[in-house]
Amino acid sequence: MQLKSVLSIIVLSLLFVSCGSSKKTIKKRPSIIVLEPKPTDLPSVKQIQHVRKLQRKNSNLNKYTLQYIRKYAPIAVREMHKYKIPASVTLAQGILESGSGRSELAVKSNNHFGIKCHKKWRGERVYHDDDEEGECFRKYTYVATSYKDHSAFLSTRKRYSFLFKLGKKNYKAWAKGLKKAGYATDRKYPKKLIKIIKNYRLYEFDKLKWKDVKPSKNKRVFTEKITKTHYVIKKGDTLYSLAKRFETTVETLKKLNNLVTNKLNIGYRLKIK
Repeated sequence: MQLKSVLSIIVLSLLFVSCGSSKKTIKKRPSIIVLEPKPTDLPSVKQIQHVRKLQRKNSNLNKYTLQYIRKYAPIAVREMHKYKIPASVTLAQGILESGSGRSELAVKSNNHFGIKCHKKWRGERVYHDDDEEGECFRKYTYVATSYKDHSAFLSTRKRYSFLFKLGKKNYKAWAKGLKKAGYATDRKYPKKLIKIIKNYRLYEFDKLKWKDVKPSKNKRVFTEKITKTHYVIKKGDTLYSLAKRFETTVETLKKLNNLVTNKLNIGYRLKIK
């Protein structure tokens, strides 16, 4: 009888261990620090005057949203001229998805558009509960990089390509098109964007032409200038991250440096232009 009892205990222990080992664990990939170019000062797009007019007409407007417009409207206009995405749509998305810059993801990670890691992301990452538990989101050093990634996200994916045929002033069609393309699961997403754009007259930024915002020769320019022709490879650098940083492609960098593979050696002087 004692032998049977001992055998029973052993069997139960093995079953317990095997059941416990089947529990799923989320493996968090180690991040690689991606060097982001430090943003330059951008010229005014008359955002301060814009906010003052809004305040005079309606004193009940959200103060945090007004602060957001004052701070990030120049970036949205720059992205519009570079990627053909309406500045009003970009700003409204930033306001909505970052809680006017006050969400946890925006404050701690400078991620204003809720962009997730996806397979190609090699930079720093944070984990938040969203559609699923513990989802991976991109972490940025600068908000400007978040805006740039948002533009690249829309302009390089086929499912959003039809939006760029709508024009920069058709913000309503853009808002509806984003939902149609699957950008957001919220069925009220287009209405929310359009409401923000109307309430804060963000469509006025869509009317700005390059000549209206292009600074004089004595001021800093929109784009982040790259004066060097070579870059010394550091730990964590990848061709993909460097291509994004220097606004080029992996193929171009490989061709310039006669590279056969994507492997980089620390200390190697990479030709970037």
